[in-house]
Amino acid sequence: MADAKAHVARPLSPHLQIYRWSWTMAMSIFHRATGVALYAGTVLLAAWLLALASGPAAYERLAWLYGSPVGLVVLFGYTWALMHHMLGGVRHLVWDFGHGMEPGTRMTMARMTLILSPILTILIWVVGFAMR
Repeated sequence: MADAKAHVARPLSPHLQIYRWSWTMAMSIFHRATGVALYAGTVLLAAWLLALASGPAAYERLAWLYGSPVGLVVLFGYTWALMHHMLGGVRHLVWDFGHGMEPGTRMTMARMTLILSPILTILIWVVGFAMR
């Protein structure tokens, strides 16, 4: 019995070299990556709240930084990460209720997550700039 196990050269668990890439796999990885990005982006929100509480001078400096081209790109990325992560969470919530598990529906939901997240992000930014 020990001899049979000694020469079997297969992985102990499946890995990326075995599985064929799919939309749902890619969206799962994106969901985790956007979760990590949201942790980092929450520091930006905390800094904004601290500057707001610290007075006009601190708030003005941070508003200048966030309003710079680099700041706007970072905030746009944060908004996209938030929308993508939210849509991925909704997709998982639908699955938790036992719906959308058919192969075609799963793929459509994964694609819609990727399609709707930039659309929602742009819509939020258009509304935000229109309200200025």
